[in-house]
Amino acid sequence: MDSTFSPRKATKTKTLVINALFIAFTLAATMFVNLRLPIMGNGGLIHLGNVPLFIAAFVFGRTTGAIAGAFGMGLFDLISGWTAWAPFTFIIVGAMGYVAGLIAEKVPGKKVLVYSLAVFVALIIKIVGYYFVEVILYGNWIQPFGSIPGNVLQVVVAGIIVVPLAGRLKKIVGQG
Repeated sequence: MDSTFSPRKATKTKTLVINALFIAFTLAATMFVNLRLPIMGNGGLIHLGNVPLFIAAFVFGRTTGAIAGAFGMGLFDLISGWTAWAPFTFIIVGAMGYVAGLIAEKVPGKKVLVYSLAVFVALIIKIVGYYFVEVILYGNWIQPFGSIPGNVLQVVVAGIIVVPLAGRLKKIVGQG
C-alpha cells in the first residue's frame, strides 16, 4: 500500500465533500425553511434553498453551484411530494447555480456588483424556466404568472443575504 500523500487525491476528496455538503445545505434550507404560497393554482413555495446555492456558486465556483442546486432542490422535490417537478428543477436550478458561478468567476469588476448581476441572471432563469414548466404541467399560459412573485421574492431574499457575505466567506475558506 502506498501511503504517500497525493495532492490530487486530496483535492478530489475535498471537492467531493464540499459538493456533498452544499447538496445537503441546499436540501435542508429548501425543506425546513419554507412557506407554501396560497395563490393561483399550485401557488408555489418560498424557501431559503437559494442561499446555499449562491454561496456554493460564488465561493466554490460554477460546478459546485450547479451540483448544489440541481441535486439539493431536485432531491427536495423527490421526497416532498413535488415529484413531477424534480426533473425540471434539476435542470433549471442547476443552470441557475452554473450561470451564477460562471458570472462570479468570469465577469470583472466590483464583486458586489458582479454577484448582484449573477443573482439577477439566476432570477431570470428561474422565472422563465418555471413559467414554461407550469405551462407544460398545467396547460395554461396565464396561471403561471401567479408563481412569479414567489420566485422573485425567494431569489431576491437569497441575494440580499448572500451578496454581502460571499466575498468574506471566500476569504475565510481560502478561495479568494
